Amino acid sequence: MRRKGVDLSQVSTVRTRLLQPGLTLPLVIEPSAGDVDLAEWATGNRELIEQNLLKHGALLFRGFSVNSVLEFEKFASTVCEELFAEYGDLPREQLGGKIYGSTPYPADQTILFHNESSHLHQWPMLIWFYCIKAAEQGGESPILDCRRLYQLMDPGIRERFEETGLMYVRNFSAGLDVSWQDFFGTSDKSQVEKYCRSAGIDFEWKGNNDLCTRQRCAAVVVHPQTGEKVFFNQLQLHHVSCLPPDVRESLLSMTNEEDLPRNVYYGDGSPIEDSVMRQLNELYRQNAVSFRWQEHDVLMLNNMMVAHSRNPFVGERKIVVALGNLVRKQQLEIDVVTGAG
Repeated sequence: MRRKGVDLSQVSTVRTRLLQPGLTLPLVIEPSAGDVDLAEWATGNRELIEQNLLKHGALLFRGFSVNSVLEFEKFASTVCEELFAEYGDLPREQLGGKIYGSTPYPADQTILFHNESSHLHQWPMLIWFYCIKAAEQGGESPILDCRRLYQLMDPGIRERFEETGLMYVRNFSAGLDVSWQDFFGTSDKSQVEKYCRSAGIDFEWKGNNDLCTRQRCAAVVVHPQTGEKVFFNQLQLHHVSCLPPDVRESLLSMTNEEDLPRNVYYGDGSPIEDSVMRQLNELYRQNAVSFRWQEHDVLMLNNMMVAHSRNPFVGERKIVVALGNLVRKQQLEIDVVTGAG
């Protein structure tokens, strides 16, 4: 028996539930009885997975026998054939195939909320996280529905972001941050300039071999599959007000705010007020959803719908990542103008 392209004989091997009453994400999918091969189940139920992901934004596959990185990659590849490697602006540990270690970051610090690579000219639509080992304490990956955040924002702030967008600024200065040579993987300035032009990034060489880049991006985007507006950004990761006070004070003792390693402004170049960031940070705090990882959990996110974070942790923690379905900012902008979907 089939309904709307979904094989009910396959669906009956799993059950779904919300993580907590009143929440809309993540939707938990788990075996209804016995062992279920997740990749095999997904092969017959891609449409069901896609429908629920677009509805909820996040799916938590729990209780399946996903016993290795290879099995995790097989599942992700079943859902999306377009997994890709060597992506993003931070080095990741490659674990074979197209699976990576999670973002390298000190265990005692929080990774603030962000939509993966929303500050770049391209980003993954889909992200999978696989828990090999949960931390002894902490290490959760809080998630947040960016559609809801857009709806809850102060109308005046929302309108300002919609009208101006964002401008992400990076200053590659010796001794303060990663060098532009390491970041771009070349010491050839002409290659850096070529890359920036192709990606729509403004650049300026400054002083003694330093580089400043400026990337203009939308802050509010229309999801290409659902037509919903979402607040899509990396404000918390880039805005100077989100730095720990001691780090901010130390950096500003060495350089001016406009020369900090990274910052973000309204798209017209004017500063985003600290008061605006405080309001946004409070919305993030109030609407974040968190859960403790269990070994072999797989969390699947629609990156344009859901922002993610990471709490500090104690003890060993091993989460690996797969990325899929590359979206290019230029094409998304063309589709908005032409009405294509």
